[in-house]
Amino acid sequence: MANHWLDKLEYPFSSNYFNINGQKLHYIDEGKGETLLFVHGTPSWSFDFRKIIKNLRQNYRCIAIDHIGFGLSDKPEHYDYATENHSKTLEKFVIEKKLNNITIIVQDFGGPIGLNFAIKYPHLVKNTIILNSWLWSSTNDPHFIKFSKIIRSPLLPFLYRYLNFSPRFVLPTTYGDNKPIKHILKHYTKPFADRTQRNGTLAFAKSLLNDQDWFQELWDSRQTISNKPALFIWGMKDPVIIPTYLEKFQSGFNNYTTVRLETCGHFPQEEQPEKVINAIFDFLTEKKNHS
Repeated sequence: MANHWLDKLEYPFSSNYFNINGQKLHYIDEGKGETLLFVHGTPSWSFDFRKIIKNLRQNYRCIAIDHIGFGLSDKPEHYDYATENHSKTLEKFVIEKKLNNITIIVQDFGGPIGLNFAIKYPHLVKNTIILNSWLWSSTNDPHFIKFSKIIRSPLLPFLYRYLNFSPRFVLPTTYGDNKPIKHILKHYTKPFADRTQRNGTLAFAKSLLNDQDWFQELWDSRQTISNKPALFIWGMKDPVIIPTYLEKFQSGFNNYTTVRLETCGHFPQEEQPEKVINAIFDFLTEKKNHS
């Protein structure tokens, strides 16, 4: 496929593909050492971890997938884009690739997708690193209730499919003080070439309405990973996943380190990559020295 829009200096990685459910899932596998597994949210893909991977691949094996419907993976118009199905795909990927001793790094929807896997296979996961995400029902959260009214709009499917609404309009509003430049934003809009390829982002929006009970089940099952070393890296200016979500994570994990990025929004790995790289490197080095 011709991805003429892709800046290979920004994203200088070799593409690999994993066949699943009759589709090709794109992933990158860079460097050698202990495995860092990156799981993205919406409307992003492995591109948003590129700066972290370019740096950490010198010491670690960095694997980042693109969910089906995102990035350089196939984007069938008709597919089971349920959040839980993305997690099953991740599970099959990890098991088939025989990955273990994993540090799983999740952000946004990558949280429920990746941590569901970790909860089910705690023996394969060594550490968890969580950036602006969640793992519980937000049904009673006033902030979410307000937000969910927008998602319920009958216009939403039209906006998502015809205007590429999620990467074009939603994503830029979630940044903190470091706003994205046009050249970088293009890497989030261009993967969704036409309306038939945008059902993945729409499904994630609908998941916020339909999957709250499942999110809560994950939180209630977190005991299998709650004692593992955890690093929370949090953009404190995130208008969507607000600082109270960080406090909730801290209340449910027992062995955590927190790095707060005061001027950062929803995508710390994109907005303040140096701080994220340093936080991850320090955390992993310290854990290695204590193990």
